[in-house]
Amino acid sequence: MKLSESFFYTLRENSKDEDSASGNLLVRAGMIKKSSNGMYMIMPMGKKVLAKIENIIREEMDAKGAQELLMPALIPEDIYVQSGRRSAFGSNMFTLLDRYSKKYVLGPTHEELFAVAASMDGKSYKDYPYNLYQIQTKFRDETRPRYGLIRTREFIMKDAYTFDIDQDGLDVQYEKMYDAYCKIFDRFGLTYKIVRADTGAMGGLLSEEYQAITNVGEDIVVGCENCDFSSNLEITEVIDQSEASTEEKKEIECVETPNAKTIEEVAAFFEKQPEDFVKTLLYNVDGKIVAFCIPGDRELNETKALKALNAGEMELADFADVEKATGAKVGFAGPVGLNVPVYMDRHIEKMRNFIVGANKTDHHFVNVNVDDFKPVAVIDLCQVKEGDVCPCCGAKLTFDHGIEVGNLFKLGTKYATTMNLLYTDANNEQKPVWMGSYGIGLARCMAAVVEQHHDEHGIIWPLEIAPFRACIVVVQSKDEEQMRCANELYDYCLNNHYDVLLDDRKERAGVKFKDMELIGIPYRITVGRGIKDGLVEWTDRSKEGKEEITLEEARSRIDKIFCR
Repeated sequence: MKLSESFFYTLRENSKDEDSASGNLLVRAGMIKKSSNGMYMIMPMGKKVLAKIENIIREEMDAKGAQELLMPALIPEDIYVQSGRRSAFGSNMFTLLDRYSKKYVLGPTHEELFAVAASMDGKSYKDYPYNLYQIQTKFRDETRPRYGLIRTREFIMKDAYTFDIDQDGLDVQYEKMYDAYCKIFDRFGLTYKIVRADTGAMGGLLSEEYQAITNVGEDIVVGCENCDFSSNLEITEVIDQSEASTEEKKEIECVETPNAKTIEEVAAFFEKQPEDFVKTLLYNVDGKIVAFCIPGDRELNETKALKALNAGEMELADFADVEKATGAKVGFAGPVGLNVPVYMDRHIEKMRNFIVGANKTDHHFVNVNVDDFKPVAVIDLCQVKEGDVCPCCGAKLTFDHGIEVGNLFKLGTKYATTMNLLYTDANNEQKPVWMGSYGIGLARCMAAVVEQHHDEHGIIWPLEIAPFRACIVVVQSKDEEQMRCANELYDYCLNNHYDVLLDDRKERAGVKFKDMELIGIPYRITVGRGIKDGLVEWTDRSKEGKEEITLEEARSRIDKIFCR
């Protein structure tokens, strides 16, 4: 591609509208442009990268025997009602009505439609197994889009689905996809960890995520300083090694605590530590007010809470609901005498004589014990903290930021049962099909690579997904000899089907160099004054310095980088 004949631009200033390195660099490199909150245009240079990502995914999926198809993005809402997932997605689904007032949604994921498609060729056990996939746009009405391409409302995804007659078959297909994903992310040049995760709205038997380790990212990847334990923060068990208190139980007492409602304020008032308190948090869970009690020095893990209650959505109760439930202003909720369901973290069973809100403005109960109230259930509700104990070996846990770039799900028979996807076995009995689901976010991968591969000058693309593996830069486009040699080298590349970039713009050399560094082309061949002696400059974007080499050597090196 010749830049003088192309749509190409870069920005010199950082974007004020981006909150991640990848978002800023991709915008500045002219690869993406925000059109609205959580929505991006993919510009020509960015589309080149996405095409490379798509090609790698297709190669590895096809190598495992998967077949590509394409599903509609506009889907009748009643399909998700039938599967039982409409309420699970809640307000995250974009909904609309057609001219006949029939309800439709923009597909957030496609398990249901793939189950419908599978029923076309799945009447007998002899028809299995098989693997279907697509690369298509998904839509989710995210509450808080952020980090550029990492959390958006419209995104491109590869989703694959395997179909088998039993769990053993599902396990075999799952391992094939596991292997394919490792090869895909290795080819992207990503550093990643594979972690256990919550199955969420997808449901099923098992979920694992491929987390790209970065300085930013929505997910916290929990690891261990001693063993290979790896898990998503949202499902990591909190191991309590503390001894049960042997303190003698005291009589409960209501104490006036004026102007003290936060843990810090109440701790200061009583001259106690946060771990001497029990926090009572009121949430609206699927339209009902529920209380969660956790130790004062811990945070509630909402994923664990949702799973324990088998609920779809939860958010902190608003002030009006809190005051209605407790009869007090916000900040004084407690489990004693509270007329809403109370769920208690298991750590509290070991505590004695703790402090809670009294459900009375400016008052707290002291010397509270677990027999002073009746929780609905005692469960693991707390979020793990860095330095907590590893559930596998007992060493300390470590935290990393991660970007979820891929996921694997063993769905089991969940969707086959609800969508009536059945087969006839060897004994002529009908049974549900076993499914697996496997996703990769293409734009997320693009962003994750930039997060891991950049410097102060711009992006450093790994070779396989760079928009162009090499660029030819002409120092003086008015110099006939420089232009002639640059065009000859460019034609040599085209004739060999090498996709290279020729920067023949009428710009200063410094501008061209900065642009090539910003957009992250792995190798640069500079045609300048040395061409009179048959020499060009060779620059490796991932290294410092440059070399003077002959044109013949330049051709040889280009041959090598395109034959990898």
